[in-house]
Amino acid sequence: MVVCIATEGGENVAKKQTSGNLALEQQRVIVIPAHDEIVARKLRVAAYARVSSSSEDQLNSYRVQNQYYSELISGNPDWEMVDIYADEGITGTSVEKREDFQRMMRDCRKGKIDRILVKSISRFARNTKDCLAAVRELKELGVSVLFEEQGIDTNKVSSEMVTAIMASLAQKGSESISGNVQWGYQKRMQDGTFIPPFLPYGYNATNKKICIDEQQAEIVQRIYTSYLNGKSMETISEELNGENIPLHTNGADRPWRRWIISYILSNEKYTGNSVWQKTYTTTTFPTKQKKNNGERMQYYVENSHPAIISKDIFDAVQKLMRERNNPIATNHRLDSPFRRRIVCGNCGSPFRLRHDKDQTYWSCKLHSESSDQCSIPQINEKEITNAFCRLYYKLKHHGDPIFTQMLSNLQKIRYSRMLWSEDVISLNKKISDILSQVQFLTQLQQAGGVDPDTFISSNNKLSEQLRRLKQEKARLLDTDSDDLADRTRDLMDVLEDGPDFLDSFDAELFDALVEKIIVDSNECLRFRLKNGLELTEQIERTRR
Repeated sequence: MVVCIATEGGENVAKKQTSGNLALEQQRVIVIPAHDEIVARKLRVAAYARVSSSSEDQLNSYRVQNQYYSELISGNPDWEMVDIYADEGITGTSVEKREDFQRMMRDCRKGKIDRILVKSISRFARNTKDCLAAVRELKELGVSVLFEEQGIDTNKVSSEMVTAIMASLAQKGSESISGNVQWGYQKRMQDGTFIPPFLPYGYNATNKKICIDEQQAEIVQRIYTSYLNGKSMETISEELNGENIPLHTNGADRPWRRWIISYILSNEKYTGNSVWQKTYTTTTFPTKQKKNNGERMQYYVENSHPAIISKDIFDAVQKLMRERNNPIATNHRLDSPFRRRIVCGNCGSPFRLRHDKDQTYWSCKLHSESSDQCSIPQINEKEITNAFCRLYYKLKHHGDPIFTQMLSNLQKIRYSRMLWSEDVISLNKKISDILSQVQFLTQLQQAGGVDPDTFISSNNKLSEQLRRLKQEKARLLDTDSDDLADRTRDLMDVLEDGPDFLDSFDAELFDALVEKIIVDSNECLRFRLKNGLELTEQIERTRR
């Protein structure tokens, strides 16, 4: 028997040729029987709920939604409840601000969820871009979304087109609401009755009036005094963190940062006067906060609230900040922003300040002692400041994608590191047990098996236990990458608040953004940012 390989239709086909009366061998098919019983895995179902910040009974609304989805999911024998993700009092115009939404997306990426239930598209996302991006990613991950109010199931082929339409309608509604809110803000600014949603550190709102928080006010006064006594913003922030003095702003605890000290020192509101609309919200979605450089009207209101700092002290601080802002005009003070911040990329030596007539230079210590040991020459300070101004412009207008990707990578590192932590797994089990107890208690209450007072008391205890467990979980998840992420967000905040470009060197911005300058050659500077990112800028020689 000869075996030949022939090609038919692009496929290799084996043919057997026989000689004489030898019969062709017949094919034999072996049937493999199916299992007698196939056990289907339960669908892992989660729910997403969001309570609008305009709700007068926010927490109660949250509990109602939590109860509804707990009963709905547990009542289906083919479903297994994963979690109920909920964001309280957070705007829906951008998914970036919703922590639990992001946590849900991370769990989907980890393969923990098969299906998501949500009341409506407006609760899921209020702009078309965010909605479709999330739905598309979830479909790629094999996760379906059911929008109950619209009756849209993303498992269906035609759902994306319907989702786009509904998301567009939701965006129109959000734009209308946002426009009404902005109009209301504008009217109250004109009347002098405006109270911002977030007050500066040192103040709180009571009965629609801005009042002083006495404990925080003492810290504000300390910051002003310390700065006038010669301490740098960096030193002040380090001291406050070292003493574990809390910084609670915008509903969250944060570490003290240099830019926060700068904000406090430059905020006229501490004198009891207010400038409204320093920033404004764009009309296109997703909305963004932008610095008002004359695009919108501003309103100056005298004696709008009690003062923490006198006008004389505030003015003295502003004068000192301007002096420190200009290292060339300050007779080369020892507190120059470049002091101990410039190092040689060739030998590692620090750069020292030098003067030559009306020019200021920075030179490598080793090169100054012996040019044979290090070839890096001195650099004119003007060339350094110009390089920073160019770098700032690039970061301001093109840096956001870089920082966003960096944050995404840090987030992946954090959760991959903690995914199999025994402590986190144990806490997840405890959280799950508490949620089961809440569900059981709710069922008892609905069946009349527990009186209202007992229900409220028991439910409050369980809620407190759940809050503490989630806090402990958040603490365990805090890693070095979190600090790096915080510093990256600080940089993004500084850039967002900064001007579109620099007409001249800004020492405050330099301090807030740059950790170190490495001189790699006489043509190249390497700026190491506060989050560790290093960016290179070419030196443009100053002509005299």
